[in-house]
Amino acid sequence: MKVAAHLSSFTFPGGPASIAGTLAAVGRAADEAGLAALSVMDHFFQMDMTAPAEDPMLEGYTSLGFLAAHNTTAELQLLVTGVTYRHPGLLAKIVSTLDVLSGGRAVLGIGAAWYEREHIGLGIPYPPVAERFERLEETLRIVLQMWSEENGPFEGRHYRLAETLNSPQPLRRPPIMIGGDGEKKTLRLVAKYADACNLFASPDRGRPDDIEAKLDVLREHCAREGTDYDRIRKTVLYAGPLTAGAEGGRRFAETMAAYAELGVSQVHVGPSDDDPVAFIRDLGVHVVPLVAAL
Repeated sequence: MKVAAHLSSFTFPGGPASIAGTLAAVGRAADEAGLAALSVMDHFFQMDMTAPAEDPMLEGYTSLGFLAAHNTTAELQLLVTGVTYRHPGLLAKIVSTLDVLSGGRAVLGIGAAWYEREHIGLGIPYPPVAERFERLEETLRIVLQMWSEENGPFEGRHYRLAETLNSPQPLRRPPIMIGGDGEKKTLRLVAKYADACNLFASPDRGRPDDIEAKLDVLREHCAREGTDYDRIRKTVLYAGPLTAGAEGGRRFAETMAAYAELGVSQVHVGPSDDDPVAFIRDLGVHVVPLVAAL
């Protein structure tokens, strides 16, 4: 199993002036720690169920481009892109640019979007959930067309593109990860379009038996879609405790062992305090080696 660091807060002790330096240090520390990926949220306001909406929040793809300049090994992605935030053609271009400038390390993490407050706050249309899933499926079709040799038109219900020209193409076709565990729509889209899924894991919601049930549903969708279930990378965002130090690393690895047995091959985990650099360095010493052996 591989370890990724997920950044969900930019509230650092030095205030906004310290953000750039901290993120540069995060990129370097991730190289030293041997992290497989770096991910950040795709929000415009901080999530108001976890912290004040007024807390600092950076635009996601700008942040990934900055991290790309300070890291040489980790995959770079949002966990996950809200489908409503960017037109699909522009999204494909943004991720292509990130891939070219990072040397082929971009991943498209994407989902149906949910944070109504920031949509209304910034004047971004927030259609009903059924329409957001329709737009998600069309977006997946558009980005795949733009990352192919087909540069003709796209005609959908919600999006119409006269030509899907995309130059330069990514250095590699960015893997597509769909976030969420909805059994009827989300996991069907994973089976039909994606290279990876991302499920929520925690000691309360998303225990190994919960993840196993979701993966059984995914397996059924793959059978209906004619997709190789084993080809899809299974990943989790873990929201449980991870205590620093050797004992904390050992306990975390023991927790992850049950997920690894289910086929989960990557875990995203984030710091619980305001020092992501120290958190990543601790991962490199006490977590990455143990989890890699699972």
